[in-house]
Amino acid sequence: MRFLLYTHSLVSDWNHGNAHFLRGVMRDLVERGYEAKALEPIGAWSRENLLKDQGEAAVTRFRQDFPTLQSEQYDAGFDHEAALDQADLVLVHEWTDPALVARIGKARRDGGRFTLIFHDTHHRAVSAESDIGGLDLSGYDAVLAFGETLRERYLKAGWGRRVFTWHEAADDRLFKPHPEVEKTEDLIWIGNWGDDERTAEIASFLTEPAARLKLKGTVRGVRYPESALKSLDKAGLSYGGWIANADVPIAFAQAKLTMHIPRRPYVESLPGIPTIRMFEALACGIPLISAPWNDAEGLFRAGKDFLFAENSAEMTEKIRKLLADPEQRAEISASGLETIRNRHTCRHRVDELLAILSGLGINTSATSPKETAA
Repeated sequence: MRFLLYTHSLVSDWNHGNAHFLRGVMRDLVERGYEAKALEPIGAWSRENLLKDQGEAAVTRFRQDFPTLQSEQYDAGFDHEAALDQADLVLVHEWTDPALVARIGKARRDGGRFTLIFHDTHHRAVSAESDIGGLDLSGYDAVLAFGETLRERYLKAGWGRRVFTWHEAADDRLFKPHPEVEKTEDLIWIGNWGDDERTAEIASFLTEPAARLKLKGTVRGVRYPESALKSLDKAGLSYGGWIANADVPIAFAQAKLTMHIPRRPYVESLPGIPTIRMFEALACGIPLISAPWNDAEGLFRAGKDFLFAENSAEMTEKIRKLLADPEQRAEISASGLETIRNRHTCRHRVDELLAILSGLGINTSATSPKETAA
């Protein structure tokens, strides 16, 4: 079976967390004997910013870190119909150009012998409804939404014939504990600035507690304005900029704890959807304290897999207690890791995807029907 994934970028994860998940899914598919290839547009803002920030070495690094993954760039003259004709399953991400979304759907309606699925991993369905509502999904066989509330939004709006919940997860081949690494910092937070979607939350749940407790810690991520960098410096936190996803497990291992600070649109309009960093952090066995969000689908065991803090004062107190209690840190680490390994790895999501396809009547054997016919 041949999988073709239209992505914003597989090579670049610069302010683009969906790349983390798709890499893990593709790696698992390849290990199971499937063919998997990604297509990404030339000029994609994530890759362009990565090249500007890190240079071509970042692309070389991707190929070294993920040697089994294939990604090809396409331009305006690319023959999409020829690529589609070679695929059995086509997965189109919501950042794909709307005209191309429609073109791929038309190819399916016109007799394309592939199953076509739309994949949404963003909050635009509620924060910018016209962006999603304006897409032509009439030729798509199904939609995958990364949370139940997003699935319900699609159904209510009539944006898809069949809509399934497909959460993100951690690639636990990459994200795993490194007990051999010495812990040199109190905390680390890995997350992008995100415009004004969590500016106040970063202050309440990161910089203010760090300043009060005089913690040693590091922040990694991109798009931090000068005002944000000054606030990190004032809090005594180091700023390290972009970090390759393959380096994140070691970075987590060097700190005693981390935190989850979701973006406001998810908290207010799409409950039940954590950031992918939460899955990845727990997979690395680092104790985590989360800012408020509603785990509406029961993905985790709050208070056991991680701790909740309702406000800045509570975050400060929970950090203080957790840093002083290595036994509690070990318990939380073990519990969070257990939940990830039992429920939230990319292997689980591939199992779910194959089950969805089987439910749609699709032959999911590794051998492509087109190969058999040939």
